[in-house]
Amino acid sequence: MPISSVLVTRFFQLVVNRQFAEAERELQRLKQRMHKTNWNKGYYKALYGILLAQKSNRDQYAFFSKINFNDKKTLQGYKREFLSHVKNKLHGDYDRGFFSAWADCMRVLAKMVIDPKPKTPTHKKKEQGSSETDNPQITIQSFMKSGKR
Repeated sequence: MPISSVLVTRFFQLVVNRQFAEAERELQRLKQRMHKTNWNKGYYKALYGILLAQKSNRDQYAFFSKINFNDKKTLQGYKREFLSHVKNKLHGDYDRGFFSAWADCMRVLAKMVIDPKPKTPTHKKKEQGSSETDNPQITIQSFMKSGKR
């Protein structure tokens, strides 16, 4: 059974929107529907790596964390590069599956409209002009100033 492009597209959308629990469920659905071939193993490992890279979001060397999701021209260029690896007969099935997943990722990202502002509570507080008093965690400086010794 071929890999469902609807499930893959949904997976990428969930990952980009940082909905990791649902993305992991989607990834498990994909894994259950895949045949046990080297191509599919490579495809799955790429999807899993994309999920981990977006989830950690701290690795400065990870390719996925450096991608500008709104630069459609660059995304198309990446897609072409990954597809050239897919077509290269010198790569094994595992590698071609791996690069195929990345090409699909770039295809989906190029079609998505992504809000450049992350939807995190810390940004909301900063936009509303919060001060240090809004932070429930006490610092050494504020502890010393308050005189609670």
